[in-house]
Amino acid sequence: MVSFTQLISAALLATSALAVPHKMSHSHFHHQRSSSSSGGKRGAAYNDASLVHVLSGSNSTVGWAYDWNMAKNGGLPSDIEYVPMLWGAKMFGGWAVAIETALSSGSKYILGFNEPDMSSQASMTADEAASAYKNHITPYSGKAKLVSPSVTNSGSDNMGLSWMKSFLNQCSDCKLSGLAVHWYGESADDFKSFVNDAISLAKNNNMDEVWVTEFALNSDLNGGSTSKSAKFLAEVVPWLESQDTVTRYAYYMCKDGYLLSGNGLSESGQAYLS
Repeated sequence: MVSFTQLISAALLATSALAVPHKMSHSHFHHQRSSSSSGGKRGAAYNDASLVHVLSGSNSTVGWAYDWNMAKNGGLPSDIEYVPMLWGAKMFGGWAVAIETALSSGSKYILGFNEPDMSSQASMTADEAASAYKNHITPYSGKAKLVSPSVTNSGSDNMGLSWMKSFLNQCSDCKLSGLAVHWYGESADDFKSFVNDAISLAKNNNMDEVWVTEFALNSDLNGGSTSKSAKFLAEVVPWLESQDTVTRYAYYMCKDGYLLSGNGLSESGQAYLS
C-alpha cells in the first residue's frame, strides 16, 4: 500500500517537470491590495518554498504562492497565503487528506488541474476534467473559493480558451469562482489581448476572478534574467494591477535564473516586485 507520505514525496519529485511549458507557434503556452485575499495580487510560483523568502518581506508586494501541488513542501513566509492545486489524475489518491490539511492551515482557494489541454501536462478532455472537478474539488465549495483548471494560450482546437469553453459548458454546476490561464509569448500586447479574452469568458460565465498563474516571454523559458523581460514586466504588471477582474497572477517563476539570481533578485525579479 502506498502511504500518504510516499504520495506527497512523489508529487514533490514530479513538480520539477510539472510546470515546464511547451512553446507553440501561436505564442503558447505572480503593490496594491486585492479584495480576493489579505495579501496582494502578485504571487510566487515555486518548487522550493525556501526561495519564496527572497520575494517576501515588510515591503514585499507578493501575497500568495503555489507549487503546482497539494502541499507546501517547506516553510513559506508567514505573510504568504499558500494555494493548493490538484495537478491532475496522478494526485487523486492523496487529495482528500492533503486538501483538508491545506484548508485547516488557512488556504482560502483551490486551484484546478494544470494545463489539462496539454498532452504533456494533466492531459484531460473537457469531459474528463469536468467529471473529475465535480468529484474532487466541488465538494469543498463553502470551505474555499474554487478556481478552474489552468489552460494554455494555444489557439488550436480543443486547447486554450476553446478547451475552457467546453469545460465550462459541462461544469456549470461546479461552483467556480475564478478562471485560470497561462500565457507564453512574444509581446505585452499579445499578453493583454489574451488576458482580456479570458476576462470576457469569465464574465460570460458569471465568474468575477481571473488568475494568470503562469506567464513569461518565450525567451525566458530556459532561464536568464534579461532587460527584455524586465521591460515586459514593467509594462504588464501595472496593467494587471489595474484590471479589477484579474485578482491573482504569478510570473514564471521563483527560481535561480528566473526571478532570482543566487540569493537575491534578478533583473526581472526586481521589475516584478517594483
